[in-house]
Amino acid sequence: MTFAYVRISTNKQDLQNQKHSLLQYANEQNLGKIHFIEVISSSLKKEEDRKITELLEKMHVHDHLIVSELNRLGRSVVNVVDIINRLIAKRIIVHVVKENLLIEPDKRNAFSEFQINVFSAFAQLERDLISQRTKEALQARKAKGLKLGKPKGTIQKSIYDKDKDKIQELYGLGVSITNISKIHLKYGTIKSLSEYIKKRINLSKNILKAEN
Repeated sequence: MTFAYVRISTNKQDLQNQKHSLLQYANEQNLGKIHFIEVISSSLKKEEDRKITELLEKMHVHDHLIVSELNRLGRSVVNVVDIINRLIAKRIIVHVVKENLLIEPDKRNAFSEFQINVFSAFAQLERDLISQRTKEALQARKAKGLKLGKPKGTIQKSIYDKDKDKIQELYGLGVSITNISKIHLKYGTIKSLSEYIKKRINLSKNILKAEN
């Protein structure tokens, strides 16, 4: 089977133009019927939101994947290389139209090996640069006498934030943490929800039920 992955960041961008160019390429390469996976999502979104997970699950050995350019797949060099490596591991044939790149895992030759090694080298370079920039930033803050780490009392984001009002209402009505977690939310753990309620929910201590 042949899949074409099409991603645009906003509704304003032209999805049809991208599809047309991939169809034209597929016809030129005699790749047969195309199964499109279309996504309107920023590259900063998670793989699930960008349907990368769905794409990897649908594809099998010797399937073809066509993308217009590498940056359609991921949000960074590291992310793109990771996805390409997973496709290679599944022995998927990858076509990248604008970069004129063809990766055939079962036909490894000197040129394809060079391409894959270059991707890996860039990915490692990006990781090293990020690490170096982080260390330099921390050293600069330390040199200025600034305390490192998050300020005392800083509250991190939680998976439960989006349902905070719902949690507060249910808990205030006497619904147990176990039932809130398993029946009403259906995600997270009882322990993490209990900690969230203790730290975030504005309820008097005398009604907070301890559950293990």
